[in-house]
Amino acid sequence: MNSSTVPHDQVAIVGAGFGAIAAAIRLRQAGVEDFVMIDRADEVGGVWRDNSYPGAAVDVKSHLYSLSSAPNPDWHNVFARRGELYAYLRDVADRFDLRRRLVLGCEVEEMRWDGEEQRWELDTAAGPRTAQHVVVATGVLAEPVVPDLPGLENFEGPRFHSARWDHGVDLAGKRVAVIGTGASAVQFVPAIAPTVAHLTLFQRTPPWIMPRHDHEISARTRRMFRALPFTQRLTRAAIYLRFEWMIVAFWHPRLMRIAEQAARRHLRQQVPDPELRRRLTPDYSLGCKRILLSDDYLPSLTRPNVSVNTDGIAEVTARGVLDRTGVEHEVDAIVLGTGFRTMGLPLTDRIHDAAGVSMRESWGGRPTSYLGTAVAGYPNCFLMHGPNIGTGHNSVLHMFESQANYIAAAVTYARDHGLAAVQPTRAAQDTYSAEIEAMSDGTVWTAGGCQSWYLDEQGRNVNIWPGTTFGFRRRTRSFDPAAHLVHRPLPKPAAVHVSVAGPIEEPA
Repeated sequence: MNSSTVPHDQVAIVGAGFGAIAAAIRLRQAGVEDFVMIDRADEVGGVWRDNSYPGAAVDVKSHLYSLSSAPNPDWHNVFARRGELYAYLRDVADRFDLRRRLVLGCEVEEMRWDGEEQRWELDTAAGPRTAQHVVVATGVLAEPVVPDLPGLENFEGPRFHSARWDHGVDLAGKRVAVIGTGASAVQFVPAIAPTVAHLTLFQRTPPWIMPRHDHEISARTRRMFRALPFTQRLTRAAIYLRFEWMIVAFWHPRLMRIAEQAARRHLRQQVPDPELRRRLTPDYSLGCKRILLSDDYLPSLTRPNVSVNTDGIAEVTARGVLDRTGVEHEVDAIVLGTGFRTMGLPLTDRIHDAAGVSMRESWGGRPTSYLGTAVAGYPNCFLMHGPNIGTGHNSVLHMFESQANYIAAAVTYARDHGLAAVQPTRAAQDTYSAEIEAMSDGTVWTAGGCQSWYLDEQGRNVNIWPGTTFGFRRRTRSFDPAAHLVHRPLPKPAAVHVSVAGPIEEPA
């Protein structure tokens, strides 16, 4: 690679969603200005750009689901709708002068650590680039799962995943099959049910549904937040603390029975038919899968033009879906609400160390990291929403901002000490992973009696942070040199060629 013609940056951020923007803002606050943000799409926004299905909204209260450095006093709903969130992210990109650092419509195809030059080589759709540090902020909800259903490719009507909603297809007056009952389906099913001729929901596992209690935020309140910003900060703090203490119930599954009773009461109030209610009642502990919030999903399933099928899918035919009892349900369109590939971030199968081993290969089916952000053996590489960063009780954006603190601290430590690279020691990563496993033991996630995307094939928690979010913030507040290896810069080439074995690696 001819370094004189290849663009080089101190930091390359892959992605342009919440995690990427949080990292970019924190780097700027730390005095790091030489960075670029690369995204395969043509605009910032991440998951809120890509998920445009009817009814899309956040399930964390708006004033908490926003960056602490970029408050928005003008949220119109307690739970912001997709349009507002997408507009918010575009506004933040403008507010923090990030647009001149964007390289859009450019997919990162592969990344390799060059052990001799001590930098990352990036293959992109627009050509090669290099960077001293990389931040992979592709997000865990980026790659939709298309289930391996026999015959799906032979269906003659339109079919699409909720994350790739086909707005060119008018579902009004059509017979629609919805496959899956995850967080997206809970939002788009009530949005389309009133207009379709018939909706058949194919349910494998019913989710626990809690009341949402969404409502508009009054114009008077919004004016107060604009005029007196501290009132919005107090509101945000109150919401944060209210949700933070709920972690105790996740630690002690018996306490979840209180919330479970509330969910059962919600189900009884909204679904009067006992047989339908039975099919919609989960057989696992509340909390071991994602808890969903909705005031209109359950009532939508009681509509006369909606049916819930729990018999399982045998195959998809040219004209519909054949269930395992042998009944064919003829439909005009199929919508997949089947979630995302969450076991390992997108791109981790194409991030290679100096020996050519991909990060996903190095994990061997069990993603591990240091602080959910850095991985031993991959210098100067940071993962936003890496292993054990998700939360079951609070806003994941709090975790993103904590990760951004650590990333900025690591980058500036390397800069200020003249280091080519830093990476966690294997011992530090193993100790951290052991702590995660010990903290997860006996919690609702591992003892709740269900298999969820939070767990790997051995039932180990690899996706959820099992502690308090302020505890994670404390861990990431500064850079700990003792937990890292440092790569000293290579000596400048002499007039006479001298063979160099490679960088010196030693504890900082």
